Amino acid sequence: MEPMITDLALILICAGAMTLIFKWLKQPLVLGYIVAGFLASPNMSYMPSVSDLDNIHLWSDIGVIFLLFALGLEFSIKKILKMGSAPIIAASAIILFMMIIGYTTGQSFGWGRMDCIFLGGMLAMSSTTIIFKAFDDMGLRQQHFAGLVLSVLIIEDILAIVMMVMLSTLAVSQQVEGMQMVFSIAKLIFFLVLWFVVGIYMIPLFLRKTKSLLGDETMLVVALALCFGMVVVASSVGFSSAFGAFIMGSILAETVEAERIEHLVTPVKNLFGAIFFVSVGMMVDIQLIIQYAVPILCIIAAIMVGQTVFGSLSFLLSGQPLKTAIQCGFSLTQIGEFAFILATLGTSLGVTSDYLYPIVVAVSVFTTFTTPYMIRLAVPAYNVLERHLPARLKQILNNYANSSASASGGNTSHWRTYLMNVGQTLLIYGVLSVASIVIMFRFIQPLLANILPQSWVGWITAIVTILAIAPFLRTLMVKHNRSTEFQTLWHSSNFSRAPLVAVQLLRILIVAAIVGHVLGRTLTWNGVLLIGVVVFIIFNILQTRSLGRRTGRLEATFSKNLMQREHSARPAYAGHLVEHDLHLTDFTIPVGNAWAGHTLSELSLGHNYGVHVASILRGTERLNIPSGSTRILPGDKLQVIGTDNQLSMFGHALETNSQQPSTSTQSEMQLMRITLDAGSPFIGKNIHESGIRQRYRCLVAGIESAGDNTLLTADPKRPLCAGNVLWVVGEESDLASLERDSHNTTTAEDVSA
Repeated sequence: MEPMITDLALILICAGAMTLIFKWLKQPLVLGYIVAGFLASPNMSYMPSVSDLDNIHLWSDIGVIFLLFALGLEFSIKKILKMGSAPIIAASAIILFMMIIGYTTGQSFGWGRMDCIFLGGMLAMSSTTIIFKAFDDMGLRQQHFAGLVLSVLIIEDILAIVMMVMLSTLAVSQQVEGMQMVFSIAKLIFFLVLWFVVGIYMIPLFLRKTKSLLGDETMLVVALALCFGMVVVASSVGFSSAFGAFIMGSILAETVEAERIEHLVTPVKNLFGAIFFVSVGMMVDIQLIIQYAVPILCIIAAIMVGQTVFGSLSFLLSGQPLKTAIQCGFSLTQIGEFAFILATLGTSLGVTSDYLYPIVVAVSVFTTFTTPYMIRLAVPAYNVLERHLPARLKQILNNYANSSASASGGNTSHWRTYLMNVGQTLLIYGVLSVASIVIMFRFIQPLLANILPQSWVGWITAIVTILAIAPFLRTLMVKHNRSTEFQTLWHSSNFSRAPLVAVQLLRILIVAAIVGHVLGRTLTWNGVLLIGVVVFIIFNILQTRSLGRRTGRLEATFSKNLMQREHSARPAYAGHLVEHDLHLTDFTIPVGNAWAGHTLSELSLGHNYGVHVASILRGTERLNIPSGSTRILPGDKLQVIGTDNQLSMFGHALETNSQQPSTSTQSEMQLMRITLDAGSPFIGKNIHESGIRQRYRCLVAGIESAGDNTLLTADPKRPLCAGNVLWVVGEESDLASLERDSHNTTTAEDVSA
């Protein structure tokens, strides 16, 4: 048999056994996969081991693609924009502090520079999966600090993608050069904007046009085709395949089909993700762990101390109260999925040492087990610290937190809003213009050169390119010139007019540079003539109002596609509730919950738990401010308002009232054959009079007459005779009672329904 088949069988057998054990132990399944990989690896001489590691590494690379694609499906650019500055400040500070700690720790052991850099990157990323599960198991997901931690984890995941790109560039160049880093960042921003804008514009349109054709199977194939297509595109321009998968996932996350795609992709992601984590376990070498026991313990201490101290300080810096900051910092004391992905990246690029991978795995396993205990330790640590802090320092921290909250809710200045809008316009339409020019010169011009005379190629290329980017160029020059901010600034003071004119001239010069580049690349011009032609083109672009209408339609379609899932987003007032210690949290009514079928007035949630239901999301329908007569149904998503304690009580009650569907074989329906003898009490009675349905809760499906093998439909009015064979459907216990009372001497024959 092919080694690939036997290796896959061994991996899945080990993974299946370990997941059952770790599920029973109530531990993260990721650890079970790592243990399974260790058992199936060549390092475990007492067990069968895989024979072809190259195939395993290929599958693990596919697993990384699916993991990042699934992560992108859970990501939303709108969510990031609505988070405010606090999570971004906290995440950036944590990553900076932990990278410095990781790099310093590696340096203290005399490790190479690339090992230290990758170690810093691994220590900077906490585990979304482990923290999410810990909050879920401990009933803390409704707490305010838990929501803040999960927001920071989303930011960290995004920055981790950027870090992967930067580390890949650094690994290839083997040196840190300022200009090269600037170029890499500019390249990253360029393709991020291009892919996101084009993807949000085109993909939702494509999905809407083909909606009637997209069954579950077709949707899965199309989604994976888009994913791997972007993987190829990202790889071709110098980015990692995982980065391309994440980008496509984040684009699909803005479509109305996002939840359906996520549901369809989950089984595939779970399979290949399991293979990835199993391959991580295969890298574990007990001898190396024993050899590097001291570095492992030091790295564990660096994570524990670094996250509790600097993580808490980072949240304080973002304007959080001391208690919230400590709870957040203590929750992040572990590393997980991205540490493995970065370790895999370093190994595949050949820039990290062999010992780094098993060290990171050992650290991750230990910190995973300690995470719940660190979360529980946060409040006692706060109580001790609060008692010993000077009153003056506590007052300073409280004033800083209050001032940050007030500042976050204030209005931004007109200048800031205007400049941000202009900068956004320059970035988006500048990227679209440059991308269009590159496509024309790289693909269209060579095509024209093969079919047209050489003297025509330059003219045709120049004309087509200018016409293609003309709507973008007009928007670059005139957008926001009639905005409220511009008008307010223009009329507020004469001193504001000069900067506004300067900004406008800068925008025109940028467009002139773009037009001049196109003309200079295609035709030979005299300097003065080129300037005159550029001015003429710009003047005509400004005078052609139809170009503005074209970009207006493009922007309207883009906004419609971007906001099409907005009906299921959290209400705008959700962020303001935090100021009053109130939070808006989503709860889903599971199948089998005892509350399903009851009205809100019957449940009396406000009286019993102090919470209020603001909205009910039911499929594509939203019920805002539901009345007391509104009935709760399985699958409903309730948006509930309350304090931390109230929401925790409500969540616990919801979980307590949820029942798992019964899997007992006694509830299964069976088909039984019962022969009526002469002494049966049912003789002479019809089916209705016999009470078979009412008393025994069974159904007569058919009747065979004595000596006749023909099965007849059960007639409720037909009397039963001796020798009749009844085919009866019911539960096992009910059928047993019916058989006993019928005084049947024939052995019953059970057939599974």
